[in-house]
Amino acid sequence: MRRLLLVTLSLLLAAPISAQPDPSRLTLDRIFVSRDFAAQGGGVGRWQDATHTTTLRPNAAGGVDLVRVSVATGDAETLVTPARMTPAGANQQLRVEDYAFNSDETALLLYTNSRRVWRQNTRGDYWILDRASGRLRQLGGPDAAPSSLMFATFSPDGGRVAYVRDHNLYVEDARTGAITALTTDGSSTIINGTFDWVYEEEFGLQNGFRWSPDGTQIAYWRLDASGVRDFLLINDTDSLYSFTIPIQYPKAGQTNSAAKIGVVPSTGGPTRWFHLSDDERNHYPARMDWASSSTELVIQHLDRPQQRNELLLADTRTMTTRPILIEMDTAWTDAINDVVWFDDGRHVTWISDRDGWKRVYVIARGPAPAQAGGTGLRAVTPAGLDVLSVLQIDTAGGWIYYMAAPAEAATQRILQRTRIDGTRTERLTPASQPGTHRYDISPGARFAVHSWSRFGDPPRTELIRLPTHETVRVLADNASLRATVNALDRGRSFFTRLPADDGTLLDAYVMLPPGMDSSRSYPVLMHVYGEPASTTVNDAWGGNTYLWHLMLTQKGYIVMSVDPRGTPSPRGRAWRKSVYGRVGVQASADMAAAARALAAAHSYVDPARIGIWGWSGGGSQTLNSMFRYPDVFAVGMAVAPVPDQRLYDTIYQERYSGNPNTDPENYRLGSPISFAEGLKGDLLIVHGTGDDNVHYQGTERLINRLIELNKPFTMMAYPNRSHGIYEGQGTTLHLYSLLTRYLGEQLPAGPQ
Repeated sequence: MRRLLLVTLSLLLAAPISAQPDPSRLTLDRIFVSRDFAAQGGGVGRWQDATHTTTLRPNAAGGVDLVRVSVATGDAETLVTPARMTPAGANQQLRVEDYAFNSDETALLLYTNSRRVWRQNTRGDYWILDRASGRLRQLGGPDAAPSSLMFATFSPDGGRVAYVRDHNLYVEDARTGAITALTTDGSSTIINGTFDWVYEEEFGLQNGFRWSPDGTQIAYWRLDASGVRDFLLINDTDSLYSFTIPIQYPKAGQTNSAAKIGVVPSTGGPTRWFHLSDDERNHYPARMDWASSSTELVIQHLDRPQQRNELLLADTRTMTTRPILIEMDTAWTDAINDVVWFDDGRHVTWISDRDGWKRVYVIARGPAPAQAGGTGLRAVTPAGLDVLSVLQIDTAGGWIYYMAAPAEAATQRILQRTRIDGTRTERLTPASQPGTHRYDISPGARFAVHSWSRFGDPPRTELIRLPTHETVRVLADNASLRATVNALDRGRSFFTRLPADDGTLLDAYVMLPPGMDSSRSYPVLMHVYGEPASTTVNDAWGGNTYLWHLMLTQKGYIVMSVDPRGTPSPRGRAWRKSVYGRVGVQASADMAAAARALAAAHSYVDPARIGIWGWSGGGSQTLNSMFRYPDVFAVGMAVAPVPDQRLYDTIYQERYSGNPNTDPENYRLGSPISFAEGLKGDLLIVHGTGDDNVHYQGTERLINRLIELNKPFTMMAYPNRSHGIYEGQGTTLHLYSLLTRYLGEQLPAGPQ
C-alpha cells in the first residue's frame, strides 16, 4: 500500500501541470487562430445626412435591425425590423450585406447572397422593400438565376432600378416589376455595364453605368473582349478530372478589350456612342460620370502608355467631345477620382503633380483646354505638399478636405483643409496626435468618424466635430486589445531614414528583440513591397503582420522595412516616378543600400545574416534583391512573385515599364528571372496555383530557370488558392508556419 502511494505521488509530481499561455509571448496560434487580437470596428454605418447615420445592428432577439443614429446623442431609431427583411414563407430574415434607400426613403434595396467576381463579391441577389406597404420583392424576374444581378441602383426619382445581369443592362420598375432590357448583345466577350478583369484590377472599375441626373438616360461602358486571350487556371483537386477556368487577361504588350462609352434612353431604345478614338483597344476610358447636368458627361481618356490623360466634356445632344484639360507626363499620368463640379458647373476640381507635387487644381470650363499658368487652371492646395486623397469638397462651405502627411514625417497621415480659392490652409488633426489618421466626413463637414493608430498601437475610433476636432463620443477605444498588446514582451522600435547609394534618404522602421544585448550581433529580416501600388513603412497599427514580425523579434530577430524610391510615399513626383522603366532595378538597389547602411550604423546588426521577404510586388523585389545582391541577402522568402514582367497585365505593367514590344530592355532589366544566375543564398518561393492576378505560370518559369542553372531552392504550391493565399481551412496558419519554420532553419535566430 505504501509503495502504491509513493508511485502515485511520484507520477503526480512528474505529470505536467496545464498552464495558461504566457500573455507576454506570441505564438502562431495566438496570432492567426485565437481571438486575442481581434479589434472593435467602431464604425457608425453610413452617413444619411449631416446629423444622422444608418447602420445594421444586431438586436436582443437575435435578428438585425436597420437603425438611424443621431450623431449628437447616439440615440437609435429602428427604421426596418427583421420581419420586414424576411421574405414571405421564409424562416429567417435575409442576410443583408449592403443596402440603399431611394431618394425619398420610401423604398429600400437589400443586397444578399453575394458571389465573387474577380476580386470582390459583386454579384448577388437584390430585394426591394416598399416601406409603406411592407412588400418585399426580389428583383430580376422569375427567370433570374440565384446571385446573378450586379450593381442594382435606384433612379434619381427612386421609381426604377437599373442593374447588370449576364453582361446586359436592365431597368426594372420598382413598383410593378416590369423589366426593360437596355442591351441584348451581352456575352462572355461583349461586356455591358461592367468590366473585364484588368479594368477592375488596375482602374478600380466595377459598376459600369451611370443614371443621368434627370433619370432619362443611362451612360455606360461597353467592352469587346473578343480579341483578349484567355489565361487558363487549372483546377486539379475539386473533381475526378482536372478542369480549366478561363480568365480574360491581357498580358503586357498583348491585345486589350476595345472599350467605348454610350448613352441609352432609360425607357429603352438604341444606344448612341461617343467617338473617343480610332483605336479603342489602345486607349482607356478610365473614368466617366455625368457632369453638372443631364446633357454632358465628363470622361477621362488615357492613351495606352498612360502618359496622356484627356479630361473630356461629352455632349449627349450632339455626341461630340472636347477636352477641357490635357494632362501629360513623360512617366505616367493617373486616373483621377476627385472630379467635382461646383459654381453652377462653371468650375471643376482636378489633381495633378505637374509642378512636382500632387495638388488640387480648379479648372474653369472654357472653350479651349485649360493650361497651367493661365486663367483656366489654378492650383489650390499648397506647393511642396502631396495631396494623398480628397475626402470631401464642401462647395457650400468653400473648403476642400484632404489627407496629407506632415512635413516632418512622410510615414504619418493627417487631415487638412484648404479654401477652394486657395487663400487659406489649416491642419485639422491635432499635432499632439502623431501617427496615422482616417476620417469619414459627414455631408457638410460638421462631423467625422475618426480613427487613429500608431506603429504597435491599435486604433481608437471616435466621433468628432469639425473643424475643432472635438470628441463627441468614443465609438471603440479597443482598450482590451491595447492591454493585450501592451502585455507582450516588446523590444524598442523606431523610425529612421537610411541613405541610398546616392545619398537619398529612405524611410524605414526597425524592430529590435526584447532584452537585446547590443554588444552582440543579430540576424535581420527585411520586409519589402517596393512597387508603386503601396508602402510598408507606415506609422500605423499593422495588425497580424506587425504581430508576426513582433513574434520574430521575440525569437531573436531584428525586423525592419524600407520604402524604396517608386513607392507612393508623399515625397513628390520625382520620388514616385523615378521608377519609370526601372521597376525592380531601383527598389532592389535601395533595399541593398539600406541593409548596408543599417549594418554600418549599428554593430548589433550581423551583415552576414540578412534575410528579406515580401508578397506580390514584394515577392518580386525579394527575388530581385536575392539575385542582384547575393552578398547582402543570405535568405529570401518570395510569396506570389512576378518573376517575369512580361507575364503581368497591360494596364499596370505598361504604366511603369512601357510596352515590351517597344521597350524590351525595361522588361529584361526589371524581371528577376533575368538575373537568376546570381542566386547564392537560401530561397523559398510560395505561390497559389489558382492565382488569377499574378499567375503561377511565372513561378513555374522561374523554377525551370533555376533548375537549368542547377540552383538549389525550396518551393511551396497552395492548390487553387488565389493571390491572397487564404482560401481553405487552416491555410493562413499553415503559410505563416511555413515561413517561420523556413526562416528558423535557414537564418537561425538569436545573437552571435
